[in-house]
Amino acid sequence: MSETAVTGRVHSLQSLGTLDGPGVRFVVFMQGCPLRCGCCHNPDTWSPSAGTVYTPREIADKVVRYREYFKEDGGITISGGEPLLQPDFVREVFSLCHAEGINTCLDTSGCILSAASKAVLDVTDRVLLDIKYTTDALYRENVGCGIETPLAFLDYLSEKRIPVTLRQVIIPTHNDNAENILALREIAKQHPNVDKIELLPFRKICQVKYDKLSIPFRFGHLPEPTRESMLALENLLHENT
Repeated sequence: MSETAVTGRVHSLQSLGTLDGPGVRFVVFMQGCPLRCGCCHNPDTWSPSAGTVYTPREIADKVVRYREYFKEDGGITISGGEPLLQPDFVREVFSLCHAEGINTCLDTSGCILSAASKAVLDVTDRVLLDIKYTTDALYRENVGCGIETPLAFLDYLSEKRIPVTLRQVIIPTHNDNAENILALREIAKQHPNVDKIELLPFRKICQVKYDKLSIPFRFGHLPEPTRESMLALENLLHENT
């Protein structure tokens, strides 16, 4: 595929991110998402027609400028929205970065497992996979797909032996309980390529984005988890491991 044959719509860029994969990373937030999660922090990424248009080479050239900051662990992370809505663009960016010796990381909901998505994974060094809930009922009520979709994605990652960090936003009254944490731990146990689990506290600072877009924030009425409750869940997650 020619470098000029594909473009992508990008929501925003972060040059020195430390929360989106190992080490210091150049983070590309793609535009567009097919899901409507109740806890979504970035409703401004939903529309696939918004954002700034880039070529893969333009993104790769930006990434290369920061290579000296990456050290051994860092690199590029492509996030969203849902990056696998634009798989050809993501694959080309990752391929160009690999040619420069730069580590690649994909941050995804795992809601799209297609031939084009698998082609992206061929040039992906690590996946940050959101397992939002551990029951199908909560997935269907609050995400927009069933739990079988991300689990099938995880099965494929395991088959390809791609290192995975599982991530879950902890939402009071929804998944801040022992049953969920133990189920998440069991999912990780069944997939030996999962080498890390991150529990992330639900936050409501995104309320201003919903207000600006005149979109109701479905989880706006829920409390944020306390530091103590997050610590207790972390302890349970790593108990006897």
